[in-house]
Amino acid sequence: MTLTIDRLSLHADGVARGPEGTVHVAMVLPGEEVEGEVEAGRIAAPRILTPSADRVKPPCPHYRACGGCVLQHGSDGFVAGWKASVVLNALAQRGIEATVARVETSPEFSRRRATLAGRRTKKGTLVGFHARASDTLVEVPGCRILRPELLAMVPALHEATALGASRKGEIAFALTLSEAGVEIAAKGGKEIDPQLFEALADLARRHDLARLSWGEETVAARRPAQQVFGRARVTPPPGAFLQATAEGEAALVGFVRQAVGKAARVADLFAGCGTFALPLAETAEVHAVEGEAAMLAALDRGWREAQGLKRVTHEARDLFRRPLLPDEIDRFDAVVIDPPRAGAEAQIGEIAASRLGRLVHVSCNPVTFARDARRLLDAGFSLEDLIVVDQFRWSAHVELAARFERR
Repeated sequence: MTLTIDRLSLHADGVARGPEGTVHVAMVLPGEEVEGEVEAGRIAAPRILTPSADRVKPPCPHYRACGGCVLQHGSDGFVAGWKASVVLNALAQRGIEATVARVETSPEFSRRRATLAGRRTKKGTLVGFHARASDTLVEVPGCRILRPELLAMVPALHEATALGASRKGEIAFALTLSEAGVEIAAKGGKEIDPQLFEALADLARRHDLARLSWGEETVAARRPAQQVFGRARVTPPPGAFLQATAEGEAALVGFVRQAVGKAARVADLFAGCGTFALPLAETAEVHAVEGEAAMLAALDRGWREAQGLKRVTHEARDLFRRPLLPDEIDRFDAVVIDPPRAGAEAQIGEIAASRLGRLVHVSCNPVTFARDARRLLDAGFSLEDLIVVDQFRWSAHVELAARFERR
């Protein structure tokens, strides 16, 4: 079948109109003419008949097999423009017109946090990323998104897989680069026993890991696995959330600080370990709210040990089930919110009902962001500034930050 690609889907597949309905096509760009065999409404291996001017040669030899990247065949300018259009289209679906001020794209070899999978095989072990739409593992030596320090840990992951993976199971290895080196948080392996504990502790020593955890147990904490947030040094719990690249974090923190402005009292909702709260505490008193008490404990220790910060209070609270109410929100000059992909529908409803004058919204899902933005605009806010931050280079993942002002 020969088709012309109309657009890209939210998953970065090409979308075309076929004689029997919509067809999704892998690794193509809008405007390209392609041909291939359609199976279940999809062409998995198209032949490009008329390439787009934005098509480039993928720089990674694993591109066709690995599912970590889906847009390496597009130029940098195209990818940045497409990610901005995803945000604008999501807003337009809610009747909102906006402009993206800029797109901040992290460079190659910059991912400091990633999850690789490990699996035992008849011949040994496999460690890598999953193939597209598959549970097949693809090894990725020379991966162009990961920091070299993370890639250097692949031999350790093979060892850990051989030691602790069941024959049919798969281990998820969350790797994070800290100030003290790499830490690994493993999930899905065998139950730990004294023999496995001793072997893993030896692995951590030989590969000079800052920290190694297995399931819920910390096997080795050789050095504090610290992250720097403004003037504070924080040691998050094993495997805790962290912005994917230092460059992406800097872009988001810079936007948030500028958007908060001279606010004297700020609430940071879904605060995590203090990515925004601690830098903001250089100029404002901050109240950090987060559902995970261990993350707040790490934030609090970091604040107490730092110099020159204003008061930071914290509260462990499930903001989905128990959002801050209007009378609580009204105590603050500005609110920063960075919810997970589901957005923060309940909390946004309470913000809309409050008298808050300024909201800074960080989001990793343009669709739920647009839903929440519609609620804010209907309550009298205006969308004053909007940027896109691309920490997940060559993926379909889109992040953004926006400033809302009450009219």
